Amino acid sequence: MKDKKTIGAGLRGVVAGQTAICTCGINGSGLTYRGYDINDLAKFSSFEEVSFLLMCGKLPTKHELANFTQDIVKYRKLPAQLKELLENMPKDSNPMDVLRTGGSFLGVIEPETSFTEELEKAKRLLGAFPSMLGYWYNYANHQKRIDETKGGDSVASYLLTTLTNQQVSDENQRCMDVSLILYAEHEFNASTFVCRVCAATLSDYFSAIIGGIGTLRGPLHGGANEAAMELISRFKTPAEASQKVKQALVEKEKIMGFGHAVYSKSDPRNLVIKEWAKKLSLKHSDSNLFAISESIEKLMWDEKKLFPNLDFYSATAYHFMGISTELFTPLFVISRTSGWSSHIFEQRKNNRLIRPNAEYIGPEPTSYTPINER
Repeated sequence: MKDKKTIGAGLRGVVAGQTAICTCGINGSGLTYRGYDINDLAKFSSFEEVSFLLMCGKLPTKHELANFTQDIVKYRKLPAQLKELLENMPKDSNPMDVLRTGGSFLGVIEPETSFTEELEKAKRLLGAFPSMLGYWYNYANHQKRIDETKGGDSVASYLLTTLTNQQVSDENQRCMDVSLILYAEHEFNASTFVCRVCAATLSDYFSAIIGGIGTLRGPLHGGANEAAMELISRFKTPAEASQKVKQALVEKEKIMGFGHAVYSKSDPRNLVIKEWAKKLSLKHSDSNLFAISESIEKLMWDEKKLFPNLDFYSATAYHFMGISTELFTPLFVISRTSGWSSHIFEQRKNNRLIRPNAEYIGPEPTSYTPINER
């Protein structure tokens, strides 16, 4: 039997494979995509450029980026059968289920017939997922069929246009773009690992992506930003937030949006999105929510030495942009599709079936007793 110390609960600390895509918290490092620091990407890049970097392994030229962006815009168009499916989904459906089902259905009517199609299929989903979410959301809530071919050239502008039905400011568009960059990739997290496990069986691209969505749907992986927004919205003042969150800790309530499985001191993405949340709060009627968020952050550090992760201030940033809370995690899906796709491609290039061992802790070998003797 293997030494239990080498196994680790939840595979913590276990190296499960190699990747050239991302580093996060390794040997005290920050977060990089293909060697580029996340702070530089968030400051200078766009989500489309980062998606190209992740999936193609290098930063694009202007011509390559223009073609890549144009392809994503082209792929927003949804088949009539898929629109009908979206219209028949109940209004109270979990939006994650909408993307999971819509993505699976698209894989039925537009299957990946060869691994040589993988990049085109990835661009297809980067275009189609925002359309699926926007089409279903508008039809279910407003009985409105959107024209999924309109809404700006970037994924960020398109999402804000279709999900808020408001004129999109340059500031909000850039904040959404930065958020998509920050959520795009994060090494061997649970959903990415599932994508790789599925890809390792030589299954199709859509199956691997749908596995990622199903995994991200779990509240211990995705959904922390939604839970954070629900928490922040409970309070009217920073003082009330501090007092009641402290009491919640006494009562062993889990406070979502704090700590991380990989980072030990801070989440490098948090500083970026916190600055954006602060900037947007200055022009929003609910600006007090940012002060409430900061009071909760201080309380969690003072009481538990826990730092906010990306999800915590993403909640207020999304709220200030006018995004409904139930759509926070689906935005995560749309962003992470670029990272998932990169890992699927990488797994396929040097594939080996992923089949770990388990430490058996059940009964010792036991003699079988026939049923009439029991």
